[in-house]
This record gives sequence, structure tokens and C-alpha cells, in this order.
Amino acid sequence: MLEHDNLKKVKIQDQNIIENKELNMWEAMIPVIILMVLLAYNIFFADGELLGEYSNQYILLTGGAIAAIVGFYNKVSFKVMFIEIKESLKSVFVPILILMLVGALAGTWLISGIIPAMVYYGLQVLSPSIFLPASVIIAAIISIATGSSWTTSATVGIALIGIGSALGIPTGMIAGAVISGAYFGDKMSPLSDTTNLAPAMAGTDLFTHIKYMAITTVPTIIITLIVFSILSMNIETTGNADINDLLVSIENTFNITPYLF
Repeated sequence: MLEHDNLKKVKIQDQNIIENKELNMWEAMIPVIILMVLLAYNIFFADGELLGEYSNQYILLTGGAIAAIVGFYNKVSFKVMFIEIKESLKSVFVPILILMLVGALAGTWLISGIIPAMVYYGLQVLSPSIFLPASVIIAAIISIATGSSWTTSATVGIALIGIGSALGIPTGMIAGAVISGAYFGDKMSPLSDTTNLAPAMAGTDLFTHIKYMAITTVPTIIITLIVFSILSMNIETTGNADINDLLVSIENTFNITPYLF
């Protein structure tokens, strides 16, 4: 029994037990609140130039510095902070590497004509009677291919709004169709930044994450397609969708061929 007690004492002495003061909710929220306030001020009042050209990056570093100050106040050492930073970086290293490669891949697809080919062939299937659901599908396909809802909305989304407006379809409906498809594709794409980062932080793998997201996103996109199909059938178009100039422009810039797929 004495030997057991001595062994227990040795084990306790060898353990590196760190006791920190427990943070209350307000202390934990200080860096988050300051970060949100600075970002909001930079966007809405300073036109993105609060701290110069790279304002958002400086603001994020400021948020990190404030979090460190809160840590020092609660007796967390530099060493412990850097150990935790190292562990966090290890957990997100693979997603960050994937995102770097995705950026290179998306750029390659754009300049080689793959994404323009998707837009080119997608625009040709448009018809006033199916315009809104077709817009959802086109935006979803391109968003899955690129992994970016913003890129889809800023490229094919603008083209679809122009075409739909010429047909007399309300701009809000067209924008809703584009955003619905773009967000669906962004969530379900293995190339998406958020789709890669979320499972990395949660401790699961990418395709398991996508599989469980499909439980909610697939029924949602089906309902969306049904709603936009009903809207398309009940909208009276007042103009013509002249896409010839757009198609000619794409053809003149890229060598469009089905082989690109």
C-alpha cells in the first residue's frame, strides 16, 4: 500500500497540470465583440480603408492580440498560447492546402475556357417557360465546379439577370434563383472553402460532412426548383432573350468545345 501511494505521488509530480482562471461569458466575448465592431466600422464607415490597404487582416490580428491580452489576464502563458496555436494550425493545415490548390484549379479552369464553356452551353438551354428553374440548375452546376457562390453570382449570375430582365421577369426572382443555386453548389462542392474548413474544425472528413449536409440541402433545392417552376409557368414574359452577343463574345475569347468538359 505504501509503495502504491509513493507511485501515485510520483505520477502526480510528473504531470504538467496547468490551472487557469475560468473565463466568464463576457471575458470570452471581448475579442469577438471588438473584432465585429472594427470589421463593421471598416465596412460601413471607412470604406475598407480603416487601417490601410489590408485593413481586414490588421483587424483580425488586432482581435488576436486582444484575445492574448485576455489570456494574460487569466494567467495563460505565452508557451501555452503557442502550443494551442500550433495544434490549431495542424488541424487546419490540410484544408488550407486544399484551398490553395482549389484557387489554382479554379483559375486554370477559368483561363482555359472550362467555366466559360459551362456558361456558354448553359445559356443555350434557357427558355422563358423554364427560365427560373434553369437559372437555379445552371448556378448550382457552376458553383459546384468552382466551389464559390460569390464567383458564380458575379459571373453567370449577372448574365442571367440581364437576360431575365430582357424577358420582363422580376429582378428579385432572378436573383433569388441564382443565389439559391449558387449557395447549394457552394455547400455541396468539395472545392468550397467553408465545406473544407467545417469538417476540419469539427474533426470529421470532407465527404462525411457533405453526406450529412445533403440530408437538408437536397430536399431544400428540390422544394426551391418546384417553387421556381411554378413561378416560371405563371409569369408573362414581355421581351426576347437575346443572348447571341454574349455567346459570340465567349466564342471570340475562348475556344469553346465539348472536349473541355
